[in-house]
Amino acid sequence: MTSAFLWGLVAALSLVAGAAVVTVYRPSERVLGLVMGFGAGVLISAVSFELVLEAATLSGAGAVTGLFAGTLVFVAGDWAISRMGYQDRKNIAGAAQAASGTAIVLGIVLDGIPESAVVGLTLLQGGVSVSMLVAVFVSNLPESVAATTSLRAAGWRWSRLFTLWGGVAIASGLAAAAGYGLLADSSDAAVAVVLSFAGGAILAMLSTTMMPEAYKHAGRWVGVATTVGFAVSFAIHWATTG
Repeated sequence: MTSAFLWGLVAALSLVAGAAVVTVYRPSERVLGLVMGFGAGVLISAVSFELVLEAATLSGAGAVTGLFAGTLVFVAGDWAISRMGYQDRKNIAGAAQAASGTAIVLGIVLDGIPESAVVGLTLLQGGVSVSMLVAVFVSNLPESVAATTSLRAAGWRWSRLFTLWGGVAIASGLAAAAGYGLLADSSDAAVAVVLSFAGGAILAMLSTTMMPEAYKHAGRWVGVATTVGFAVSFAIHWATTG
């Protein structure tokens, strides 16, 4: 369980890294859009080969149930957070600065906890998934940079910002530990449902927030960045499992 916590923490430390980047340099919206597109491609590949395929192998049709359940839960949570004023949490132009701190934390948790839990779950297959680890790490960077910039504009102090991101990183590590600990002795069917549930939540997040925002700021080159991300993740998966 300790290993799962540490791997989940490592994956989420990109949130802290993103804030650190903003202290010295504010990347352009186009660059952030391309990074977001790359991260989307990495996540699509990870969902396909690390989550859904694994779930289908373990439980067959049971994977479908978890997939749609994860999607519906994410959509409901996203709607609730949008009502709290954080509907633009992926907006790399910084429009989310008016949102409350509570909504920001809930939005980040909604996006990141399923990914972190999966990092812990991959340890059940004998070792952490490198491609999933990369997917979570990369996908967090643009959101952290964008949210940090917005919150600085809203008057947040650096100490408060780093406390926020550090707390979320620790929560992500705990989610990874929980994903491992709670399902270590579970049936294949239960593990399959959880894997596919996380996959459905991540796909909903990608299609409703991450990919539209990437295209908005980086245009058609996002298609290339997303394909490169998918290819890199698939190559890592192939090399580590083949």
